[in-house]
This record gives sequence, C-alpha cells and structure tokens, in this order.
Amino acid sequence: MDEQQTQGSTRTASPVRTRNGTWRNWAGTVAARPARETLPASAAELAGAVRDAAAHGMRVKAVGTGHSFTAAAATDGLLIRPDLLTGIQIDREAGTVTVAAGTPLKRLNVALAREGLSLTNMGDIMEQTVAGATSTGTHGTGRDSASISAQILALELVTADGSLLSCSREQNPEVFAAARIGLGALGVITSLTFAVEPVFLLRAREEPMGFDQVTAEFEQLVAENEHFEFYWFPHTGNCSTKRNNRTAGPAAPVGRLSGWFEDEFLSNGVFQAANTLGRAVPATIPSLARLSSRALSARTYTDIPYKVFTSPRRVRFVEMEYAVPREALVPALRELRAMVDRSPLRVSFPVEVRTAPADDITLSTASGRETAYIAVHLYKGTPYQAYFTAAERIFTAHEGRPHWGKIHTRDAEYFAEVYPRFAEFTALRDRLDPDRVFGNDYLRRVLGD
Repeated sequence: MDEQQTQGSTRTASPVRTRNGTWRNWAGTVAARPARETLPASAAELAGAVRDAAAHGMRVKAVGTGHSFTAAAATDGLLIRPDLLTGIQIDREAGTVTVAAGTPLKRLNVALAREGLSLTNMGDIMEQTVAGATSTGTHGTGRDSASISAQILALELVTADGSLLSCSREQNPEVFAAARIGLGALGVITSLTFAVEPVFLLRAREEPMGFDQVTAEFEQLVAENEHFEFYWFPHTGNCSTKRNNRTAGPAAPVGRLSGWFEDEFLSNGVFQAANTLGRAVPATIPSLARLSSRALSARTYTDIPYKVFTSPRRVRFVEMEYAVPREALVPALRELRAMVDRSPLRVSFPVEVRTAPADDITLSTASGRETAYIAVHLYKGTPYQAYFTAAERIFTAHEGRPHWGKIHTRDAEYFAEVYPRFAEFTALRDRLDPDRVFGNDYLRRVLGD
C-alpha cells in the first residue's frame, strides 16, 4: 500500500472569523453570535465537545469557510471551527484519499496533483473545506461525472450522543446515503474518503455564442462534451460557453500574461469596477452588460483538472441556484430572460448554467434525475429580493430544487414534494438526533421539526 500522510500541526487562519463574538459568512448575508467557540484538533476532541454541549443543552454547529449563503451553519450555541482538523492520507493501491473535515479543497487538489492524482470532477471554486462543500452539495458540471459528494466512498461523523459513526455502502449504508449531503443535520463530519484517479489533462475551449444558438443546441452541446457550461449576460443576447474534455495532451496552459489579463484584470478587476458603478448608477447596467459580454475572447488551453475546473472569484456576490429536470432547462431559462426583459430589474451578473447526471444521494439536488442548474447572482450590497423572488417563481414552477447552501425561501412542505426520499432523511434525523443538538432555524425551516 502506497500511502502518504500530511497532518496539520499548527493553527491556520480561517477566512471567516468571529468579531466581537459575531460570526459572519463570506457574502455577509448571515451573522450569528455563538455562546462558545471551539477548535478541536482530533475526532476524539470533537466528540467530547459535542457530548459536553449536549449535556448542557447547547445547540452545536460546525462551520467551514463560510461560503454558504444560507444560515445552515449559524448557531447561538457551540460553534465548532475545523481549523485544526486537517490532514490528507493517500492510498494508491485502493485509489482513495481520506481527508480530515477541515482541509480546504485547494490544499487537497494541490496535494493530489503533486502525487499524480485527481478527483474526477469538482466545482468552480476551491476555497471551501471538504466537509462544508460536500454537506451542502457543491457541484461542478458534467455529462457523466457528478458532484463532489457523489465521489465519497466513506465518511466518519460524530453523532448527537458523541459517538463516532463510520459509514459506507457496506457499513451503516442508510446513513451513508444521506450524510454525503447531510446539511449538518445528522452529525459533525470528521473525515471523508474520496475515490481518486491518475491525474489527467483537460482541454478547455471557451468561446462566445448567442443565447438563441446555445438554447437551441443545448442538448447536443451536453451530449458531445464531458463538461459543458455557459453564462448568459442579462440585458443581452450574448453567452460565454466553456467545454472541457479529456485529452492525451500535450499540456498547453494559459500563458501567465494572458491568464492574468483574462482571469484577474478582466474577470475580477474590471468586473469589480463595473459592478461598483452599476450598483451606484443602475441605469448603466445594460450598457455595461453588453461591454462585459464582449470583453472575453475565445481561447483554448490544456491543463490538469483543478487548473481548468476552478478559477479565482474575488468579486463578492449573493447567489440563488436551482436544479431543474434537464429537459426543463431551456424553457425555464427562456422564461427567466423574458422576465428580466419585461421588468425594471437591472442585473449586473451573468446567469450560470451547468449540468449533472442523476445520483443516489438522498437529498442531492440531482437525486434520481438528470439535472440542469440555473444560478442567478447579484453584486454584494445590491438589493436582490425582487430578482430572486421572480426567478424562484419560475424555477419552482419547473419542480426546481434549490441548492442547500444558496439563498432560497422553500420549506419542508415543498421539499417533501420534490424529493421522493425526503421522509427517509427526516426519519434518519429523528433517530440520530432526536433532541436536535445539531438544529438551528434554517434546518427547522427546510427539514421541519
């Protein structure tokens, strides 16, 4: 067995801090005042903290880097920070990597690449912890390969009574089916084991395309590419498309200068300035959208997976994302465009569209059905309620399932209708956490009480 281990031995700074006793998420949409805060350095310490909190009648929540837009991790009880729960164990013979819950995805991706390995698919940012990303269903885009959670082979979590529970398809399979996207409702994850494969090269092809062409050819574009996604710029008929496919190589990374110009100067620097202007003078947004949609030119490059799938996101925003049956994507997107065109709304951020195959995770947004995702965003500090409410009305009319970590207004009654296995999850929660040690207001709304 070829095994490598790296273990965090010193406290690392977290992007999300508590100030004056207040915890805030990345987007500034959630604030909470926990009574206590702890940084366990091992699963045993974490279990002890949970037992102690439960004995004193305190609620318990674990946080990651705060990249969720919802209050899934908010608590007025004990806040568990995972800064010291880091570590990576690679088993080449088994084709797995076991990762401590607080390890950032960025650190995992770099460590795997160094050893000539990779996850099969991933989302487009990698600042989250592995436990935070999987617990809320973080995903990328893929014709055949699914979310990060779908790549989990085993996990360990601390339950409400302080017990350590190991789960896989063979061991506690009913918990495994649910806890891969557990919303923090079933316990606190201590470690996750993922399937990995030898590192490969992806050829990325980015190019502009008209809205009418993308929507007319959507099914063909998905069928012909391993990973297809696109962005539509509201107030325009313009889209930016991206196709990622495996290739034998050779590697041809983005040049340092052109990469800086496209990914930093245009996509972050100029985009930040445009959004700041648009927030101050909303009437300028349609013109800015037309300029933004034409600023990025076509390009092709080849690199290892995490350097193709992920990109820096320095412009802060708020986001709502819904998963709809894939056949509903084009009608829903056309309705969204018509709604924006006939409304007084001024939308400065592009709309992102991705896909995922059906999976077997109880509360996955892709559970049991081929799925397409529509994500709407607005610049941080911009009033978003009117836009998101109108978009949500369209998405729910198509049996949409909101991303668990992004803004939405749905409740348990709605989820019981759109998730066939919803009662299975809530029954498991009743068994593992009958006293709601891991409860909070968000879980009360989405899972019931």
